[in-house]
Amino acid sequence: MDLRYSPAEQVFRAEVRQWLAEHVPAAPLPDFDSSVEGFEAHRAWERTLHAGGWGMVTWPVDYGGRGLDLIRWLIFEEEYYRAGAPLRVNQNGIFLLGPTLIEYGTPEQKARFLPAMAAGDEIWAQAWSEPSAGSDLAGVRSTLVRDGDEYVLSGHKIWSSRAVHADWAFGLFRTPGSERHKGLSLVFFPLDAAGVTVKPIARLDGKPVFAELFLDEVRVPAFNRLGAEGQGWSVCMSTAGFERGLMLRSPARFQMAAARLVELHRGRADSVEPEVRARVLQAWMDADAYALSIYSTASRLMAGGAIGPETSTNKIFWSELDLDLHRTALALLGAEAELTGAAPDASADIGDWLDGYVFSLAGPIYAGANEIQRNIIAERMLGLPR
Repeated sequence: MDLRYSPAEQVFRAEVRQWLAEHVPAAPLPDFDSSVEGFEAHRAWERTLHAGGWGMVTWPVDYGGRGLDLIRWLIFEEEYYRAGAPLRVNQNGIFLLGPTLIEYGTPEQKARFLPAMAAGDEIWAQAWSEPSAGSDLAGVRSTLVRDGDEYVLSGHKIWSSRAVHADWAFGLFRTPGSERHKGLSLVFFPLDAAGVTVKPIARLDGKPVFAELFLDEVRVPAFNRLGAEGQGWSVCMSTAGFERGLMLRSPARFQMAAARLVELHRGRADSVEPEVRARVLQAWMDADAYALSIYSTASRLMAGGAIGPETSTNKIFWSELDLDLHRTALALLGAEAELTGAAPDASADIGDWLDGYVFSLAGPIYAGANEIQRNIIAERMLGLPR
């Protein structure tokens, strides 16, 4: 891996930086989990990105992308976070389902779903978890039954991110009578279909970030199944690989947070305990180490490699890094750490740290709980007995 950017990559970075400088909203958009207005403001931003050709730079041009490589995607992400651009409301679609569709979808499925996803016309939710399964996806019980050219879906999904306001969801469904990893299929369903009930779930801070989904004999075309019937586990693992190993959490997110942490430390350096100063340094180094690791993964994929079980180590690392970054910031803030972003006496930067800490608490749970990831590492990477 060449650690230097090529002249063409530097030109690309300048192009991204200029476009973002001209288009990123001057004021932050309202939160997309708190209201319809906030959600639609972010959908409008997705459309602005798409109009500029920045919806998803790595996708083929025919599907709404620019056909660029993963290194340029990382450069785009670095500039995106540096510019303080809005969070991507369609991350379940563009970062998780989209790459899986490109790998497993038919030409007709790609033409139907990818352009609308890239344009922000259809926002996606992830519907994997179930009350009886948690992070054990092989334990899902929701079913699909073939009826002619349709499937009939029934079951109960939970902790579905973005489902309160999203348009579509993708989930795993089981052929009745099948067990564990066998008989699973990955199917898309519109959230306004007859038989779908969406029940919001408030997070610790009161925002309806998640939802329960109740499916009562929901009919969808067989066209909506991704991959072969009963082979959903292998398709699902591809999606999980993108989620844990590459795209859900780009390194720029943590490098920018580490830079903010260093600035916070500089403003209080005279009163910082050596132990806290050491934590600041460690967080900054860990963010850069994570970036180098992702650049290595991207280079391997561009050379024809594949994402494997090592994505579990990646997921554990970024989720614990996020926690460490925010815990260290709260230690620097002292009594001010108790101020949320909505507090009248808090500057935006101070309040963001507590809000971010609350979110980071979920990191070891979502995208597959870290306990499950450690089991995967033990069994598939180290060969230890179950």
